[in-house]
Amino acid sequence: MAPFLFPGQTGFYKGKVRDVYTIADKWLVMVASDRISAFDVILPRTIPYKGQVLNQIAAFMLKTTSDICPNWLLDVPAPNISTGIKCEPFKLEMVVRGNLVGHAWRTYASGTKTLCGAKMPEGLKENDFFPEPIITPSTKAAEGHDEDISPDEIIAKGLCNKEEWDKLNKYALLLFERGKEIALKQGLILADTKYEFGKHNGEIILMDEIHTPDSSRYFYRDGFDERQVKGERQKQLSKEFVREWLIANHFMGKEGQMVPEMTDEWVQTISKRYIELYEKVTGEKFKPESLSADEIFSAVSNSLLKLK
Repeated sequence: MAPFLFPGQTGFYKGKVRDVYTIADKWLVMVASDRISAFDVILPRTIPYKGQVLNQIAAFMLKTTSDICPNWLLDVPAPNISTGIKCEPFKLEMVVRGNLVGHAWRTYASGTKTLCGAKMPEGLKENDFFPEPIITPSTKAAEGHDEDISPDEIIAKGLCNKEEWDKLNKYALLLFERGKEIALKQGLILADTKYEFGKHNGEIILMDEIHTPDSSRYFYRDGFDERQVKGERQKQLSKEFVREWLIANHFMGKEGQMVPEMTDEWVQTISKRYIELYEKVTGEKFKPESLSADEIFSAVSNSLLKLK
């Protein structure tokens, strides 16, 4: 059962970290919860203010990239809620990588120098910049793990046609370039990120959140080169530290593995890291807000009235 029943509601979907309400089959109310997932598994404890952080960073980034391509966002009626256009999604995640890190590094270190059809040059170290950003798309799974896929496979499977792929590719690279520019002004490097797109009235629309710690990885620019030369770990702002903690505790989402205990201290540490990223990425002080269910319902209902 959905936590809310908004005016004109025609659908409800509970995702890993978001609750999505469909209104009149035309609009979406997207609630960014405080749930956290890793390796496609929802972890057992929520992270205070995580939903607000993700929602407000996404809104900030969608507004600052709206000149590149149209996006779904129409309003932000509550700290952790956005309303916008309902699109027919492409079942793809457009993953853009500027640095050899995370999944790309694990693939590279295993001896494989091609990922999703994109070739990775020889002789790179972990976290090195690629000569040019690469796109390594994955399928968007309703349940379970997303899977790597090449552009040729995408077109062969009918996930989009060649013209659509070219436009998705172009948009993703332009958005990544803008994201890097925004990050650099704040002393950060946008190392990798993902974008999701859909179609509305025949037009390709940018959906979901962008450039948040759930969808992106940031390095600190200051000291980056020195750390690379010395082979030291890079200081980063992302959800990767949660994945690394899970891996260190023998959990990667595989059958039979148990999620390690999340202590109060660890939950607060994660929350502080999310808030740190908000302040660092936006350059604004984070103002934690908590609304009651009645206040949320009223704010969203008023927002929906504007859409009619």
